[in-house]
Amino acid sequence: MNHWLMKSEPADVSVDDALAAPQSTVAWTGVRNYQARNFMRDGMRVGDGVLFYHSSCAEPGIVGIARVASTAYPDPTQFDPKSPYYDPASKPEEPRWLLVDVQVLRKIPNITLPVLRARPELAEMLVLKKGNRLSITPVEPKHWKAITAGL
Repeated sequence: MNHWLMKSEPADVSVDDALAAPQSTVAWTGVRNYQARNFMRDGMRVGDGVLFYHSSCAEPGIVGIARVASTAYPDPTQFDPKSPYYDPASKPEEPRWLLVDVQVLRKIPNITLPVLRARPELAEMLVLKKGNRLSITPVEPKHWKAITAGL
């Protein structure tokens, strides 16, 4: 099993929104970075662990434990001219952008960036690296264990 950190802006989809969705599952739409897309397409498997992370908010941090609930499939927002994620160069017969479904298993107290940075065992987490802005990053098993231990 792999582990991932997936960022969502709570104004778009919060952990509470996901928990309120049918089966606590949401489609992870709007990813428009090739490396993040490739993580979904090539690395993610159903059942992989997910750290649900709120970004672009007052207190960014890990707010939920989730799992990958589907294999990658075309993101429909790329074909919708009314969507902010519309991509006129992407064609239904050759979709450029993919998504996976994510099922939130539980909400947790926010583990903020300062809290994460204060833990030496997490120093190498990609989300803490300077300049890392990817919305999806792999999480090492040792980091997953350190974060989820005792939750």
